[in-house]
Amino acid sequence: MVRVTVVYEAQLLRAALVDLLRSDAGVVVVSSMSQWPQEPESVASAPDVFVADAECLPPSGAEPDSAVASVSASLSAGGSALLALVPAQRPGVLRRAHAAGATGFVDKNGSKSRLLHALHRVAKGERFIDDGLALGFLQAAEMPLTRRELSVLSLAAKGAPVGEIAATLYLSKGTVRNYMASVIRKVGARNRVDAIRIAQGAGWT
Repeated sequence: MVRVTVVYEAQLLRAALVDLLRSDAGVVVVSSMSQWPQEPESVASAPDVFVADAECLPPSGAEPDSAVASVSASLSAGGSALLALVPAQRPGVLRRAHAAGATGFVDKNGSKSRLLHALHRVAKGERFIDDGLALGFLQAAEMPLTRRELSVLSLAAKGAPVGEIAATLYLSKGTVRNYMASVIRKVGARNRVDAIRIAQGAGWT
């Protein structure tokens, strides 16, 4: 029996996913939540597999690093695997799932049988990558921004002004402006707002 915890922000879709997984006699859903757990699961309560919407995972450039580390800590603490549900057209989301330590990657537009097949593979300690995500992996590898540029852009996307970004990341205001100018140039944006739109569309922030 594969013990599963579902992580999906949208309540209706989370409930539907739980029902789908429970339709397999070899699966038991032990819990479901809207966000990744803040504290690592204990060995006793940890599931065999977390089935998570990859968009619920922190971006790979998130600050502080503990945001990403908390996912890895949850997995290692309980010996759990992570099966990520990924939208095919958002390479940045695929990248964050990989950074979080996922061993299974399933296209959100895939079939029920594909998801259940991937779940059982991952539960056995195997890796699984949906065929439809191959191009996404190539695009994710080509992500043009550095970790620091992603950090600056992520804070800017939340509406933080230059001064606040500088204080949060322990940088000078001039350095923050230089990073933002670099981001705008690399993604081919017209301005800061356009850069944020492009990055969010790709799932980088």
